[in-house]
Amino acid sequence: MLPTFLLPEQVVRENGQGPVVDLGDTQPGLLTITLGITRIIEQESLDLVLWGSKDGQNWGEKPIFSFPQKFYCGTYTLLLDLIDKPDVRYVKTEWKLNRWGRGEPKPLFGFYVFLQPSKVRTATAAI
Repeated sequence: MLPTFLLPEQVVRENGQGPVVDLGDTQPGLLTITLGITRIIEQESLDLVLWGSKDGQNWGEKPIFSFPQKFYCGTYTLLLDLIDKPDVRYVKTEWKLNRWGRGEPKPLFGFYVFLQPSKVRTATAAI
């Protein structure tokens, strides 16, 4: 699997979903998922989850991954473990925005989501 953008950089003002991305035929195992937040206004939050699907149509009842809630610009990278989810071939992002306080009531976030094979190695013990 080549490195790929699940969501190219964009500015959003409401809840939404990214495009469906095909991970290919090979089981990716451990992946690195990066959320980059490039633009915000104060007093708002971003919740981002990743949905997985076998066929690109049925997404199940709960996401396969979620970032902790974010409030600030920055680059956030976590491991996505798909070893126990061998049937996941398609993924898509979904985000929810929240705004509180004074000023413009609509939230505003500029962000992107990037996925790539992980360079982390895992050790297993023979039993």
